[in-house]
Amino acid sequence: MRLKARVDSNQKEIVLKLRQLGCSILHTHQLGKGAPDIIIGYNGKNYLIEIKDGTKPLSQQKLTKDELQFESNWNGSYFVCNSYESIKNILLCEL
Repeated sequence: MRLKARVDSNQKEIVLKLRQLGCSILHTHQLGKGAPDIIIGYNGKNYLIEIKDGTKPLSQQKLTKDELQFESNWNGSYFVCNSYESIKNILLCEL
């Protein structure tokens, strides 16, 4: 049995702001095995995003073993972000 997936404290606020920007959001943090927290659909493109809590020290924002493995095996866009602003910059730079 899988334990309940942890959600970073800033995820809810980030998702709200992204939806206000016009993004589609699919929550994927509950999948486990290193899957990213959300998939964003924006302007015809998809973005896999692992959210880290930017208020925590960098040592507590590191990817887990499973997340590192997922990242190294994924052949598409994958980003680790700790704020709405960092995600917004990725989305707007890709236009």
